[in-house]
Amino acid sequence: MSEMSTVRRAGAVIGLRGSAIAEYERYHREVWPDVLAAISAAGIRTYSIYRYGTLLFSYWEYEGTDYEGDLAALDLIPACIEWNALMATLQAPVDGAEQARWLPLPEVFHLDGLRD
Repeated sequence: MSEMSTVRRAGAVIGLRGSAIAEYERYHREVWPDVLAAISAAGIRTYSIYRYGTLLFSYWEYEGTDYEGDLAALDLIPACIEWNALMATLQAPVDGAEQARWLPLPEVFHLDGLRD
């Protein structure tokens, strides 16, 4: 029996060192192709990062059947390991987060579309 693919939305925050804003944004204008391919292969179909001062907010949509497993697999890909290590030098933890990791946020509201 095959499992049905589902869409899951996720949001998270992390801090950014003030002196690293320009460098962080430069890297994200030119994300490494291997990292982009890995994210896509993990079932992430939409991924955005927004910045408000030194606070980063990320939003993504996952489509698949093994959310935790697919995201954990990203941590084993050499390009992702290198990318994350580099980004960790630019990021700063927020209250409640483990070290310099993105802090998952609870979804408070979502609207897929208006209905007549």
